[in-house]
Amino acid sequence: MSWQESGLLMTTRHGTPIEPRNFLRSWDRRCEKAGVPKITIHDGRRSCVSLLVEMGVHPRVIMRILRHANMKITMELYAEASDESVREALDKLSEGFD
Repeated sequence: MSWQESGLLMTTRHGTPIEPRNFLRSWDRRCEKAGVPKITIHDGRRSCVSLLVEMGVHPRVIMRILRHANMKITMELYAEASDESVREALDKLSEGFD
């Protein structure tokens, strides 16, 4: 079977739509294999964005990875700043006044 372009984000290995129950079973197995608590797919996407932000990936690139049409959705709904990042930013800011 050859690849079938569907324009979907989540597909089978052939590009056809994936059954939601099959995807959830696969997701749960991957969480278990990774030794992480089972989380929702939405929480997985949010974690991905937050990690990419921590890595310094440009927001426009993150937006494309998540296939969002609007930067506001990506950065306001998905991205979270860690306490450590906030502390580092405030330390850098205060260094400018010393």
